[in-house]
Amino acid sequence: MFRLVRGTGHILDVLDVLHRDQVALRIHDGAFSAVDLTARPPSTGELLSTVKFMVQTLAAAGELQRGLQRELTYDGLRAAEAKGSKGGRRPAVAVDKTEAVRAAYLEGRSIAALARDHGVSRGAIRTAVADLLPEHTAADPDAPAPELPVTLDMPGKVADFLRAAELEPAERAALDQGVTVRRGQGYTLRVTAVPAVHHRLLARCQSLDGGPGAPAVPAQRKARREYENRVNAIPARIGA
Repeated sequence: MFRLVRGTGHILDVLDVLHRDQVALRIHDGAFSAVDLTARPPSTGELLSTVKFMVQTLAAAGELQRGLQRELTYDGLRAAEAKGSKGGRRPAVAVDKTEAVRAAYLEGRSIAALARDHGVSRGAIRTAVADLLPEHTAADPDAPAPELPVTLDMPGKVADFLRAAELEPAERAALDQGVTVRRGQGYTLRVTAVPAVHHRLLARCQSLDGGPGAPAVPAQRKARREYENRVNAIPARIGA
């Protein structure tokens, strides 16, 4: 349940989307396993008050749990700092010591020993001697440059549709790692991915434009075209 919920307002929005698409949401085990969390009486069409209360209570409990975890984490960091531990990533090899590190490595000094000697991580030593490592291979000058990630705002209606679709792992990861930005009654999902993933996600929501036997919902079609305009503008953004 908590993996689905970002907050009390968010879960109510999710339940509205599920109700619109005629999808029931049930918890399979635990205290609420027998409750239909999308139950709405036909007379009002509104979420049952008791169900709404339980959902908000669950979401509030999740927020409390995450808040307590953050507080405990900060307390632990402060305690570590009081003991002299700085935490975080260990420093890189100083520029004026790089040549000495490289020379020592060529003389047979191990990466672990060099990391201890200079008070840095093994990764920092590997970075300093990267071109000297046995597994190092020269880059192909004719190889195409790798794609850089691009951040786009995906309309919430598009994100809701894609979350229920069959996606490749890279596409699913891009959605899962997206940041929700509240906008009035709706939201957008700020997705960071390479252009190829954005283009594949756009292709998967093509059906929102409608087709034979499946008339388009104007709001969904508009949302898909907004996302299409942003995806098609990627080359210009990269060039800028």
